[in-house]
Amino acid sequence: MSPWLVVGLGNPGAQYAGNRHNVGQMVLDVLARRTNGSFTTHKARALVLDGRLGTGPGGAPGPRVILAKPASYMNVSGGPVGALVKFYDVDPGHLLLVHDDLDLPADTLRLKRGGGEGGHNGLKSVSAALGTRDYLRLRVGIGRPPGRMDPADYVLRDFSAAERPELAVTLEEAADAVEELVTVGLEKTQQRLHTA
Repeated sequence: MSPWLVVGLGNPGAQYAGNRHNVGQMVLDVLARRTNGSFTTHKARALVLDGRLGTGPGGAPGPRVILAKPASYMNVSGGPVGALVKFYDVDPGHLLLVHDDLDLPADTLRLKRGGGEGGHNGLKSVSAALGTRDYLRLRVGIGRPPGRMDPADYVLRDFSAAERPELAVTLEEAADAVEELVTVGLEKTQQRLHTA
């Protein structure tokens, strides 16, 4: 049975850690805490944590999940993701990308399989590397930039102090959605997430 590969998109390095563009990696940090594991360096140019998420039937440990944060810049995420898919022999249906989305209001979550990349260069890079768009995406809304701010500048800004309390709630909710996806499946998770 193929393990799950959950990839948090973002940019590497401390200077980017609090950026809106790195919200996918922030979700993975929450998931890592839940597994009591820690990330280690992988030859596929990524930090990975191989663990189990949630609980399975009869209270057994949940499914095997590889959490991964590419050590490459967002726009070239495809190389590490493709290498990890190959290394762990992951079925595309078990690949989930967690990423920021300008077109969703802040604190909104949406889960889907396939579709376009909506101008998101990280997704474009992954689709090109895999030769398919048929993977899962958990979109974390960050809202549109204020006024006439360039979206490229906006995504590379840190969340403000005023936004952080709500962000903390959103990150936990996103982690819940990932846990739910791997334990009960896409349709049930979408139903709960999109009607809440």
